[in-house]
Amino acid sequence: MALTRSGTKAFTRRDIRRAGVALGAAATSLALLAGCGDDAGDDAQTSGDGAAELSGEIIWSDFGGPTNEARQEIYFGPFTDDTGVEVTSVVVNDAMQEEMMSGGPGDYDATHVGLDLVYANMDNVIQIPEEFQDQALPEDIRAYAFGTFYVGHAQGYLTSTFPDGGPQTWADFWDTETYPGKRAWPGTPGSYDSSCEIALLADGVAAEDLYPLDFDRCSAKLDELRPEMVFYMSYPEIQQLLVSGTAAVAMGPSGQFAALRNAGQDVTVSWDQAVVAPNVIAIPKEAPNQENILALTEVFHDPELQAQFAERTNYGPGNPDAYEFIPEDVQDNLVNAPNHETVVYQDSKARSEATEDLLNWYTEWLAG
Repeated sequence: MALTRSGTKAFTRRDIRRAGVALGAAATSLALLAGCGDDAGDDAQTSGDGAAELSGEIIWSDFGGPTNEARQEIYFGPFTDDTGVEVTSVVVNDAMQEEMMSGGPGDYDATHVGLDLVYANMDNVIQIPEEFQDQALPEDIRAYAFGTFYVGHAQGYLTSTFPDGGPQTWADFWDTETYPGKRAWPGTPGSYDSSCEIALLADGVAAEDLYPLDFDRCSAKLDELRPEMVFYMSYPEIQQLLVSGTAAVAMGPSGQFAALRNAGQDVTVSWDQAVVAPNVIAIPKEAPNQENILALTEVFHDPELQAQFAERTNYGPGNPDAYEFIPEDVQDNLVNAPNHETVVYQDSKARSEATEDLLNWYTEWLAG
């Protein structure tokens, strides 16, 4: 593999072709899944070594902002330079994502989801070649997702907002008398994230007693804070709300606070009770460009590239080998770092059993 001028690795066609056997097997499985028989490979030109040449595009859906920018530079750019396959990024449309994760048609080849949504729809996503699976995921789910990164649903604020020290726990987040100012909070139904877990923690529920989630109790606690909430419609708005002073504190993915830090802002993030959420990329079974997206899974599995992504975004890697390339000072800013002993881990399997209930609950609460 060659290094680009920016330091990222450019994957050669030989690197991509190392996946030839695995991708060939995967393509066979896809043909069976799609019921398309021998027609699956009619449009692919095959090289002399038996690996399919790639062409066309990938439609990639995520939530935009700095996370997508990091993906474009670290993963997409080298892949496109080598293969000619263009990766077009779009912001997730909740309706299309839900349709495709339920097994229906749509435009997406890959979509950014929580691991709970994968658990709930394992029959509707394409399996990843074994050698490109993220070993940090539970064994029962790692074949169904890639591009794993560990997000902290944490609270963050500009350090200057609370020069004598700001909120630490979620009970502090609710305490607007001691720590005055508006609270930035997710305002779209599909972005409920860890809202219920956070509300329960703020209400005094112990981490080990969070599941099954008590939605009525979650709603009651959120109602207490609603008058002080400023709702964001997309994650990058978190940065705008904090810098403008519209919100004093924000609850959101830890990568948004990393982006502020990267932009030169002095940001404090509390890891105390931050909820650790594994985020992944799923390939819906109706993905239009399946060979292309399966080839991209190899690039995403590379430990050095995952280390670069972690350093850029402050999201923890899914390939444990990446830690060999992550400096200690960067590890300190990853939610699942060993020294963060008071974080709370989501139970993705338990949440998967309540996926519809979670969405319905948060939709109703927002409307109320």
